[in-house]
Amino acid sequence: MGEIFTGIGEIFAAFADGDSWMISEALGEPGAWILGLMVMLIGGFAILMVYRHVPFIERHLESYVMVISYLTIGGIIFFGVIQRFVPGMLGLDFSNTPQWLRPWAWTTSLPPFLFLVMTWVGCAYNVKLRTHLSFSEFRANMGRGPQMALLSLDALLWIGFSWVVVVTGARVVANAASNFQIVPATDGLMQWWFIMAVPLSFIFLVARVMENWIDDYANYRSGAPMIEQAVIGGD
Repeated sequence: MGEIFTGIGEIFAAFADGDSWMISEALGEPGAWILGLMVMLIGGFAILMVYRHVPFIERHLESYVMVISYLTIGGIIFFGVIQRFVPGMLGLDFSNTPQWLRPWAWTTSLPPFLFLVMTWVGCAYNVKLRTHLSFSEFRANMGRGPQMALLSLDALLWIGFSWVVVVTGARVVANAASNFQIVPATDGLMQWWFIMAVPLSFIFLVARVMENWIDDYANYRSGAPMIEQAVIGGD
């Protein structure tokens, strides 16, 4: 137990110093798991409170991030295609092609990082909609007690998965920052800015899990239906 508290102290000290290498080393200590669990649960509860008091954010946050990321990826790829093929169609060579029409190398390296953001934010959004594997047809024929038990098991499993991702994802973020990894073909665009979306998304996912479980328990107490057919893209 003393080793765990020592590790937590080292993590706080590393963050206080702002040294990414020290943070990366400290996150490898056993205390990182306890601190990560605390941060994840407290962060998820804080986000849940924001959702409860600001309905617009609760309804649109993930979808806006996904749409903006998707449109940005599509725009970069579309413009990259124009840069690669239009000069040739116009009979221009590299020397007389305008600068804005010359291919930018980062058009092939930036979209995967934006896709990373879109994917894991989308994961939290689909937990909200319950469009993950929920076996609703099977559970709908069960009694209310087993239904509540399985829904609670779902919540615990999601929180467990998120715990692993938040802690290990934080290590990956710290490693990328300590090694000064930049997005290929860019000048100073750091990879960890985008990788940070992974642990953050799973904290938002935990908020959605808490939100769903609270609704499930309220339905259980009131006698309302607890299992509903999920619709992909529905809201």
